[in-house]
Amino acid sequence: MIATEDFGRRFSVDVGSGVRINCFDTGGDGLPVVILHGLAGSSREFAATAQALSEFRTILIDQRGHGQSTTIPDDLSREAFVNDAVQVIEATVDTPIILIGQSLGGHTAMLLAATRPDLVSKLVLLESGPGGGSTAENERMGDFFRSWPVPFASQAAAREFLGDGPLARAWAVDLEEKTDGLWPRFNADVMVATMNNVLRPRWAEWESVTTPTLVVYAESGMFTAQEESEFIDRGRDVKRANLAGASHDGHLDAFNSWIIALRSFVLS
Repeated sequence: MIATEDFGRRFSVDVGSGVRINCFDTGGDGLPVVILHGLAGSSREFAATAQALSEFRTILIDQRGHGQSTTIPDDLSREAFVNDAVQVIEATVDTPIILIGQSLGGHTAMLLAATRPDLVSKLVLLESGPGGGSTAENERMGDFFRSWPVPFASQAAAREFLGDGPLARAWAVDLEEKTDGLWPRFNADVMVATMNNVLRPRWAEWESVTTPTLVVYAESGMFTAQEESEFIDRGRDVKRANLAGASHDGHLDAFNSWIIALRSFVLS
């Protein structure tokens, strides 16, 4: 299935086991960039980022369980997420690529760079780390998603419940229209199970990454200063950038600073 959105040509890749991965391709002859969004997000969050990289050919991927990809896949392992991205990359672009990931997408990107360094020339991790957390924290996140009074009758109703922050607006814009109203493009139980598979820190994989890497942290992100420093220190070829006044979703609420840091690295 192919369609055109304002940020690229839509296509999908069959990765096996009944799972299809939805993607958008900005096209062009530029060097390839692949972007992986965070938990409960979608490729649409990075449309503006792709537009700011106009001299590149950018592929935006909806990770399994997200966006317009298969909503409830059987396999939610970290390896499955990595394999999805590898299949999309090998099927669509010349390699090596510049790989960008935020939060969960950054974790996927880090593991991909560790296992397939031949595919990645540069790596950018926004608000990401080796993994961790707790099942209790993940279940609280699931309870929040389950609390949404869906279906929403309208975008306005969704914004009234979710709020007017950048992430809330992104969720509202990405709702799927069905006959009875607007629904999120993810399942709460799938989100919890996905995060439970990130609980084990992948330090060995991170420490094996030799790809030149930019790690970007937000001033008000989800990591402590100690966690940030340890991640940087245990990397091999790492530069750091900080987004002042940004949240965990710095690509949305500190967009200009994010793009300055990103472009400085990918064009160097």
